Amino acid sequence: MKKVLIVDDERRMQQLLKLYLEPRSYNCYMVSTGGEAIQLLEKDEVDLILLDIMMPEMDGWETAKKIRTFSDTPIIMITARDSSNEIIKGLNIGADDYITKPFEEEVLLARIEAVLRRSNNPKKVEFKGLLWDEEHHELKYNGQDILLTPKEFNMLGIFLKHKKMVYSRERLIEIIWGFDSDTEDRTVDSHVRNIREKCRKVGFPIDEHLKTVWGVGYKWE
Repeated sequence: MKKVLIVDDERRMQQLLKLYLEPRSYNCYMVSTGGEAIQLLEKDEVDLILLDIMMPEMDGWETAKKIRTFSDTPIIMITARDSSNEIIKGLNIGADDYITKPFEEEVLLARIEAVLRRSNNPKKVEFKGLLWDEEHHELKYNGQDILLTPKEFNMLGIFLKHKKMVYSRERLIEIIWGFDSDTEDRTVDSHVRNIREKCRKVGFPIDEHLKTVWGVGYKWE
């Protein structure tokens, strides 16, 4: 079941969105402020954020900017404003789509499904200055190239695409080397060590994010 975070200071709009989404097997979390949204996202993962713009204290623009400093979770901005300048502003901040009030239920659901399809297997992932680009097989940190082997590159992509998910060594071997591989656990450890060393050389704080889960495997935070 996909998890959707609804960020809107109007209780009626929260309930309306929940009414639309829950029958389609979306699990809805609802908060009323940008600050509450950020606190929730720092502790838990969701699949999509529906973010209102006109909110007190911290508006949707500022909330989206702060979310993008630590998360690439898809964001759909929801607002009564429909000018092209507003749409461009939202997309430049990092929103994935933009829908204006009032909206039809089927249009909203179609937009959500389209954004989730695009985000399920992204070809590029950005994280705090680190850019993983699958199409060009490039990894950069603040413009500096980081040269990884194909398997190191694929492993890092798995972590970046699935933050906070713990991967056992056995699961990483299945994904990267294949089910029939006779690769040993220590090979995974060697690849992780190489990724860490190469990222450290260009100044990326890899040890803050690529974590060892003792007795289990690895995860990205």
